This record gives sequence, C-alpha cells and structure tokens, in this order.
Amino acid sequence: MRTAQFTEPAPAAAAHWSVGEITVHRIDEMPLPPATGPWLLPAATPDVVAAHAWLHPDHAGPDGVLHLDSHSFALVVDGLRVLVDTGIGNGKTRANPAWHNLRTDYLERLAAIGFTPGNVDLVILTHLHTDHVGWNTREVDGAWVPTFPRARYLTSRAEREFWAAYDMDEARSAMFGDSVVPVEEAGLLDLVDVPAEGVDVAPGLRLLPAPGHTPGQIAVRVSSAGATALITGDAVHHPVQLAHPEIGSCVDIDPVRAEATRRALLAGLADTGGLVLGTHFPAPTAGRVVAEGDAYRFEPVADRPDFPDPSTAADR
Repeated sequence: MRTAQFTEPAPAAAAHWSVGEITVHRIDEMPLPPATGPWLLPAATPDVVAAHAWLHPDHAGPDGVLHLDSHSFALVVDGLRVLVDTGIGNGKTRANPAWHNLRTDYLERLAAIGFTPGNVDLVILTHLHTDHVGWNTREVDGAWVPTFPRARYLTSRAEREFWAAYDMDEARSAMFGDSVVPVEEAGLLDLVDVPAEGVDVAPGLRLLPAPGHTPGQIAVRVSSAGATALITGDAVHHPVQLAHPEIGSCVDIDPVRAEATRRALLAGLADTGGLVLGTHFPAPTAGRVVAEGDAYRFEPVADRPDFPDPSTAADR
C-alpha cells in the first residue's frame, strides 16, 4: 500500500471559535480523499449536492464531490485540557490506503495551541471507529502506548460493550489492538453511562447519546455564558445532511436510528444560535443550523485566526 504523506508546517494558530468563555480549536489531521464522499454518503449524488448553492465552494466541488476532513477538537474547560476524538493516527496498518501508515504533523498542531502528550487531561471518544481513535496511541520502541498518559479516555459504556461482543474482522480487530486495547491495559479508559438527558463530565461539558451510526455513539455539548456548541461525532458527517437528514452513511450500523438521532440533534439546534461543529466538516467547520422548508441549511461561522500566541499556554 502507498504511504500517505501530509506534512505541511503546522499553522501559527488553529481554527477556533468562542463558545461563551470557552475557545474550541480544530486540530487538523488531513483532508479525506475525494473518493470518500461517494462511498460514505452514496445518496448525496452530484445532482443532490448541486441543488444547494450554499454547499459551494467550501463543502463541495463544482463536480458535486463532497469535501470531508479528519480532525479533532481541543478546548480547556474548568482548567482541564480536553481533546474530542483522535483521528486516524500515524504509522498504523490500515486496509484503507488513504489511512495506511500516515505521517502527519498532528502532534505539532496540538502543540501549537499548548496541548502536549504530557498535559492533556481528558480525551473524549465519540465512538470507536478507526478514524476517531487513532491518536489514542503512538508507537514507542515497537509497542503501541497511550499518546496522552496523564489523560482519562472516556467513551460510553454502551459503545465499548457493543464492540466487546462484536465478531470483528481482522482489520477491525487489529485497530482495537493498536488503538483501544493499549489504553485499556494502561488503566486509562473510563466507560460512562450516558442517559437520555446526557451526563456532565466537567462544568460546561455534557455527553449526549447519539446512537445509530454506532450503538453507543455520543455527541458533546459545550456550554458557557449562555452560549452552546455541539460536536456531532458521526451523527452528521457533512453539511449536505442538514438539507437531507434522510441521507445516511454506508457504515451506519442502525440507519433508521441514525436518521432519528440526526433529526433530533438538528431540530434541537435549529434557529437557536448554537454552533454545530462537524467532526468531518471541512473549513468552515463551525456554523449555525437554520430552518429551511422542512429541513435545514448550514450557515458558516468564520474562525478567528488571531488567537493569542499559543506559547502562553505552558504545561502545568
């Protein structure tokens, strides 16, 4: 397999948005290849995409091909450095050639905002798919070890229990072996019961159930000073799903439940002023959900590239 190389210099500051007194940063890993969209969201055909001018040029190309990214979100809440999802990871054997043996500057991008392997406090995993857990670990002396050894890694109990009972193929079993099991064996993985109303894991940080894509998937709500934002996980992969909530992913484990979850999350955000932060949305990644007919459109909110010098965020 080809090795994918994405080694652009880390930017001076990551894209970021204010949610009250909390700043949420997007930590880029890599753009996903153009073939991802037609495979992942097959019902989002070029004709469907072309019908929504607001998707262009940022979220779709002139050929109707969707733009998708792999990234994490990073924020400081109540003095805790928090990372939501950890992307694909470097140096890992993957069946998908675009994800195989990556060499990205993800950790340098984290460091540019003052997050280092030694000072991250909390890693929230929306679900346990390959492209959300990869930087859980990194290779040291031939072994996969937790990238963030001081952090607690959180995911929902329903998510881990589902995969524990699942008859995994070789590729998925290998992914768990290099990206999930080492965290468990280090005693760093915490399983959280997430009731219908959600559960707070820190002031202003609430986990919400978002099942369907996987049975135990969660979304993450950030709240501060009357403002809110929702990190979607894979309940929503792309803004085209705002216009067509019925469009699901080819890897949704329960497509009917996934659609119901997506509709509920979007209805809860519509016309409230709250931000939606798409886990795979390319720039502009944050926006507002605006009701349009019997569905919605995405109204982008620009990032602020003038964030203060990240060197001020020293290790504790």
